[in-house]
Amino acid sequence: MKLQRTLLAAALAIVCGGGYAATPEEAKQLGANLTAVGAEKAGNKEGTIPEYTGGLTAPPAGYVKGSGARPDPFAADKPRLVITGKNLQGMEDKLTAGAKELLKRFPTFRIDVYPTHRPVTMPKFYLDNTAKNAVNARPTDGGVGVEGALAGVPFPIPKTGNEVMWNHLLRYQGQAFTTKYESWNVDSAGVPSMATTGEIWEEFPLSDPKNTEPAKQGDVFFRTKLTYLAPARRAGEALMAFDAVNPAVQPRRVWQYLPGQRRVKLAPDVAYDTPNPGSAGTSTYDDAWVFNGALDRYDFKLAGKKEMVVPYSEYKLFGHKEVADIVKPNHLNPDFVRWELHRVWVVEATLKPGKRHIYSKRTFYIDEDSWVALASDQYDARGQLYRASFDHLVYAYDAQATYTGNHVIYDFVSGAYNLTGMSGPHGGLKYIDPLKASQWSPESLSGAGVR
Repeated sequence: MKLQRTLLAAALAIVCGGGYAATPEEAKQLGANLTAVGAEKAGNKEGTIPEYTGGLTAPPAGYVKGSGARPDPFAADKPRLVITGKNLQGMEDKLTAGAKELLKRFPTFRIDVYPTHRPVTMPKFYLDNTAKNAVNARPTDGGVGVEGALAGVPFPIPKTGNEVMWNHLLRYQGQAFTTKYESWNVDSAGVPSMATTGEIWEEFPLSDPKNTEPAKQGDVFFRTKLTYLAPARRAGEALMAFDAVNPAVQPRRVWQYLPGQRRVKLAPDVAYDTPNPGSAGTSTYDDAWVFNGALDRYDFKLAGKKEMVVPYSEYKLFGHKEVADIVKPNHLNPDFVRWELHRVWVVEATLKPGKRHIYSKRTFYIDEDSWVALASDQYDARGQLYRASFDHLVYAYDAQATYTGNHVIYDFVSGAYNLTGMSGPHGGLKYIDPLKASQWSPESLSGAGVR
C-alpha cells in the first residue's frame, strides 16, 4: 500500500509538471541494469545491439592530440545489411518516416547498416551528477524549464516527453569548442551551392566540473557565437545566442551584427520557425541539432523506446575534405553515411492550441546512450510529411563528448536539402578553454564581424 501511494504521488507530480522524475528505488537501477546515464545495459535478444561495456575510453591509433581530426575507430567494419527501396519490406518499423520517404523517392538512395557499437561515455563528474539528478532534478512551468539539476543528465529515468527533450538539450558536449564549417544547399535540380561558410564557438557553462550547485532558473546552459565568412554578400555578419535552463523565466537572448548597419542589435526572431538564413531558408532556427530552443509551443508525448536504424559514428563524413563528393543530387552520397541499429526514445510533439509553427507535428528519435536527437520527422498543417532531419553523431573520444554539427535536412515539398556543419575541409573540431566573459559581450560581436 505504501508503494502504491508513492507511485500515485509521483504520477500526480508528473501530470502537474513538477515533482521528481525518478523515485529513490528507481534510481538504484543506474549502474545496475541501466548505465550511469539511463540506457539499457543489455544488448537485444538478436545480438544486433551489443551489451554496453563502458564505451570507447581511449583514442584509436593515428589520433594526434590537439588535432581537430579524429580517425575512425570502426573503419574496418563492413555493412551487415543494405536497405534499398526494393527490399524495404519488413524493415519499415525500424526506419523513420523521412528515411522511408527517401528510399521510396530515389532509387539511388540506400541505407548501409553497419555493426552497432556503443562508444559513448562521459566524464566521471557528469555521471556522478546524473545519479544525483535522478532524485533531485524536476521539471518546472509544465516542463518548459528545469530546476535542481547539476551538470549531468537531468532525467536519466524519464517519465515524460519534456524530460527526454531536456536530456537532449543538456547532453554532454564538453565545455567549449570551435570549428570552421561549410553549409551547402542542393536544389531540386541537383545543383549544389554554398549557403554559408562560418566560424562558430559553442560553450556549455553548466558542464564546468567546478560547478557544484544546481543551476538556477536564469542560468545559461548554452551559448554560441558565429561569424559568417562566405558567401560575399554575408561575409562579416555575426550572431550570438544564450539559452537558459528555464526560458519561461529567462527567454533566449540573441544579438546580431550586420555589416551594412554597423551596429549590434537584439534579434528576438532568431528562434522557433523563423527561416534560418545559414541554410538559405531550408530549415528553421529550431531545426538546428534536430531540435533546440524552448519547449513551450508543443505538447511532448513520450511514445516509448524502439530499436531504430539511425545515423551513428559518422567519422567518415565528419573527416572528409571534399564536400563535392558528398552533396549529390536528391540526397547525400550513401557511401559517406553510416547507419546502425540503436535503441532510441521516441517523442511525439504536437503543436499546442493557440500556438503557431510551420510544423504541426514533429517526431523525435533520441539515442539512449548519448541523449542526442539523431533524427526527426516534421509534418505540415495538413499532417503531411514536410521535412526530415538527421544528425550525424561523432563521439569525440579525446574529450568524452558527443558532436552533432553535421546536420542534414530534406525538404520533401521543394525537393531541396541542406547539409550544415562540414568541418572536414577546414581541419575538424577543436575543444578549447572557455572564452573570457568579455568575449561574450555584445560589444565583442561587433569587433568580430567587422569587414
